[in-house]
Amino acid sequence: MTGSDAVDLGFARVDIAREARQGLPEVIYGTGKTPAEIASIAQTLLRHNNGPVLATRIDAETAASVLGTVGDGTYDAPARLLVWRPAEPVGFTVVVAAAGTADQPVAREAAAVATAAGLTVTTVTDVGVAGLHRLLAEQERLRAADTVIVVAGMEGALASAIGGLVACPVVAVPTSTGYGAGLEGITALLAMHASCAAGITVVNIDSGFGAAMAAFRLSRVAR
Repeated sequence: MTGSDAVDLGFARVDIAREARQGLPEVIYGTGKTPAEIASIAQTLLRHNNGPVLATRIDAETAASVLGTVGDGTYDAPARLLVWRPAEPVGFTVVVAAAGTADQPVAREAAAVATAAGLTVTTVTDVGVAGLHRLLAEQERLRAADTVIVVAGMEGALASAIGGLVACPVVAVPTSTGYGAGLEGITALLAMHASCAAGITVVNIDSGFGAAMAAFRLSRVAR
């Protein structure tokens, strides 16, 4: 990265060339940043890029403060996501499949980020393997997608089940949902990595954002 590729704000060096390299501006991770810092980074990205600007993991109070400084944005409270200039749909379809209701916060982050990046998202909820008939009822919708994002905690078996049903890429998100032996998502993470459904992509625990970005990269290859 050259000096012209970054803007030094003192507390952050904003990568203003990422959109040119990867098709989407740098995304702001909100946790640990003050509202003033988030607003300053967002303004810099809006000024130097043309695509959507996103800030993840934003609580409602912080969102209100940032939007008071940087207008024309929207806040998705369930997804904890701030968005400016969402992208137009690019014709790439994603199904976000959540195993249980408790997995919804992560699923909503995945869906909201993917939508802001220009992907067309459908969400399928409460299709975990404890009631396999619920998943089988959604086979047609899952098979029609360009990519499926699977969000599951507990033992993470939903990723393997869907991976065996569809031909498209599957991006699995382990969540920290579950009891003691779930180890706050580690059990699901390892199970997804060890899946016998070959070719599944696995992202970090509770990272709906990471799954959405994987789907976005796939969409760029498809286009």
